[in-house]
Amino acid sequence: MKPRMIEVWDLPLRLFHWLLLGLVVASVASAKIGGGAMVWHGRFGQAILGLVVFRIVWGLVGSRTARFASFVRGPRAIADYLAGRWHGVGHNPLGALSVLAMLAVIGFQAATGLFAYDDIAYRGPMAPAVGSAVVGRLSGWHRLGQWALFAVVALHVAALLWYVLVRRETLVRPMLTGRKEVPDGDMRYAANQRGGPLRLLLALALAMLAVWATSGVFNPPPPPPAPDLGF
Repeated sequence: MKPRMIEVWDLPLRLFHWLLLGLVVASVASAKIGGGAMVWHGRFGQAILGLVVFRIVWGLVGSRTARFASFVRGPRAIADYLAGRWHGVGHNPLGALSVLAMLAVIGFQAATGLFAYDDIAYRGPMAPAVGSAVVGRLSGWHRLGQWALFAVVALHVAALLWYVLVRRETLVRPMLTGRKEVPDGDMRYAANQRGGPLRLLLALALAMLAVWATSGVFNPPPPPPAPDLGF
């Protein structure tokens, strides 16, 4: 069968992927620099939270290959993939686990960072909404979570290298162009179905709402200053 090009990844998903990559790198770098860069660390974290919310919504209402229902499968599908019996476009059943792990770890880091406090240069926008004990606990989880983040990123990079070096298949080009070459006439490789502008607007609106709602706008007002007794 002659090859043909089909759309695999839509533009919103590709933009999400590369924006998330850039923001995660910037967030880690700003945390390592510390000092005044921690202000940007917090901003990057809030932007990452918005991206994660967008991806979750887009995974429910977006294009066919972006939807969780199209690629999240059980153990049998993973076994079929490992045995070479899986055919399709988009995330394979094993890669789906990587997607879920990445979203869970990055989302956890962004969420705990909202409440983190380092006693020096950074206080998360939601830290005033909870007690000091909760802030301390979530700050500790946020610091430990960086190692989980490094682990899932390392596994992701290792999987990309394995596909390139062993299977001779690049996953980067389709994520740049959105298109992939598949056998023509094989009905297992159906063209992608887009999510549509209204669903995209919904996902964007919910992502921006999440960023706004976690920016501290609902925090209790600070206590009034102590009265000046004139001493």
